[in-house]
Amino acid sequence: MSKKSKTLLMTISSVLFIILVFMYFIGYWSANSYIEILFFFVMIASVYSSGMQFRSYFAE
Repeated sequence: MSKKSKTLLMTISSVLFIILVFMYFIGYWSANSYIEILFFFVMIASVYSSGMQFRSYFAE
């Protein structure tokens, strides 16, 4: 997989998890506490890995 496509996929997944977490916070959908915590930490991990991918993509 090329760096450009990997960066794009990580960015899209990061944005989707951010949207899901904020949709929960505004009350659009509900979930049990385990799913809430899981989505929150997955959002943080995906934003972090997306940032690391951007850094390596623009460093070259």
